[in-house]
Amino acid sequence: MSDLVVIAFPTEAKAEEVRQKLLAMQKEYLIELGDAVVAVKDAQGHIKLNQLINTTAAGAVSGTFWGTLIGLIFLMPLVGAALGAASGTLGGYLTDVGIDDKWMKETAAAIQPGTAALFVLVRKVTADKVLEGLKGEGGTVLKTSLDHTKEAALQAALANVQAAVPPSPSV
Repeated sequence: MSDLVVIAFPTEAKAEEVRQKLLAMQKEYLIELGDAVVAVKDAQGHIKLNQLINTTAAGAVSGTFWGTLIGLIFLMPLVGAALGAASGTLGGYLTDVGIDDKWMKETAAAIQPGTAALFVLVRKVTADKVLEGLKGEGGTVLKTSLDHTKEAALQAALANVQAAVPPSPSV
């Protein structure tokens, strides 16, 4: 079972810094992320999502490859590549991986203009080590699917306040 955590930060740079920390922890097998998205609200109130994976670009690359391969079979590689890229781009654009984009935009509407929110979908975690790594990063927990004790431990770690870490293996 995955847990969802949304943390507001005063700047996009700080949200991205924390996301990079979490990705580094993932390389150390301390946390397994399902998704990590930074949502930024500009001065006009528009919300931009900075996804980990650009599905449109990935679809275009994959489509170009397969289109070229099929085009070679029918002796029309350029036409095949063009059609493959177009269909891959469309498929990538219509694909939504991880946290629902519409929900993230609705949730990020609550943050102040010029600030950012980090949306994290956590599959597995070594709670004590991850909380230690996030100690003093700042930010405010906006929403979470964690129970109250885990949520309090996360907020305390972000604020660099001493709190009891729950013994459970998931944050």
